Amino acid sequence: MPRKIAPPTPQNQPHQCIQYLHRCGGSARLCHIKFSLNVIQMLVNQRKVKIKNTGAGFFIELEDSK
Repeated sequence: MPRKIAPPTPQNQPHQCIQYLHRCGGSARLCHIKFSLNVIQMLVNQRKVKIKNTGAGFFIELEDSK
């Protein structure tokens, strides 16, 4: 009998989004990522990412660690 795979818990989704951005070089087009708006808003509120309008679209970027 095949095992059921549980969907990722909400606590892991912000961490997965951060990992995804690291793999993409630190930024990605906002329309191309598959994370919920709640996860993105949580990361923006925690100041881990920022949203940037480049004129050609919106990008989500990792905040620079200082």
